[in-house]
Amino acid sequence: MALRIVVETGRLLGASRLVPIASAHIDGCLYHGDSGTLFAERLVSDGGKVAVPTTLNVGALDLLHAGRVKLAPERAAMARRMMDAYLKLGCRPTWTCAPYQAGHRPAFGQHVAWGESNAVAFCNTVLGARTERYGDFLDICAAISGRAPETGLHLDDNRRPSLLVDCGSLDRRLVAEEAFWPVLGAWLGETAAGKVVAFTGLPQEIDEDRLKAMGAAAASTGSVGLFHIEGVTPERFERPQEVLKLEGAMLHAARDRLSTVRAKAGDRVDAIAVGSPHFSIDEFLRLSSHLKGRKPAIPIYVCTGRHTLAEVERLALDVSAFTVVADTCIVVTPILPEGGGLLLTNSGKFAHYTRPNTGFDVLYGSLADCAETAVAGRLVREESLWR
Repeated sequence: MALRIVVETGRLLGASRLVPIASAHIDGCLYHGDSGTLFAERLVSDGGKVAVPTTLNVGALDLLHAGRVKLAPERAAMARRMMDAYLKLGCRPTWTCAPYQAGHRPAFGQHVAWGESNAVAFCNTVLGARTERYGDFLDICAAISGRAPETGLHLDDNRRPSLLVDCGSLDRRLVAEEAFWPVLGAWLGETAAGKVVAFTGLPQEIDEDRLKAMGAAAASTGSVGLFHIEGVTPERFERPQEVLKLEGAMLHAARDRLSTVRAKAGDRVDAIAVGSPHFSIDEFLRLSSHLKGRKPAIPIYVCTGRHTLAEVERLALDVSAFTVVADTCIVVTPILPEGGGLLLTNSGKFAHYTRPNTGFDVLYGSLADCAETAVAGRLVREESLWR
């Protein structure tokens, strides 16, 4: 059955053949309704097993913190049945949108079948492996059959950039800020219109947290599965003829669109959320450094993977100031307080999904803004570089 689904999808997409895959990452394990649970259980009852190493994206439950998720009992039971079914299929219980932080890192050029938009962008862009954007429930069918349609970003021609974005005139102080990268990604998603884009004029050393933040925002605001940064990302490319010079005003406008309300210093903020994609150990260290031991007056929700929490425990980091969420996140299952309010985040992905998924309005700011606002109990946002 899984192979028939993969073959028929390939036919619909115009693929002439299937390609063997080295691994898979499953987005379909997140509960959206009973049909998804029943589909996974059908695969189990028919003897399905994954044919390649397979990790799991977030589920709808935090299995490490009882009571964190406020699902109705019958929906929570179906969500748990779904998660259990994927384990019976032989998937690894990673429960993270950042499998590349949990050791799942395919080699350059390998064909894989990954779901989850930020994971797809990171896999193609940063690791140089090859995957299309696999949706529910094509991802698990590819994992079981060990095959994927040879189409889209599996093919050389579709990985070549058609637009070069020149960032050379941007303020270097702004480019050095963490908050720059989700905004650049949001601008890319809004602008790319299905193109593969290459960037020039950016720093030659960019850490993975910044690249994941950029890719996550680009994949949320637009259908971006791959981009290139000259001298940084591993895939070599010829510079395209079409060139766009990126100006600061374009980014300022993109940053403003990440917020759903206008707010000024001192305004009330009801919650702070970080960790989309899931927080890394380095991000835990940076947030703790910003807090400097001060206690927050506003709840800080930190979404992360259990692999990162194991490292937090190993390093004996004090995370008592945070409401830690594992295995899931605040925009895919009910965790935030009912009634709405205003949420501050440093995540372009959270900024894109928070309003429609939770009812909270959202403001975008830096990680330092999140820490200072949490301590002050009111909005503190550094605006000077964006002006």
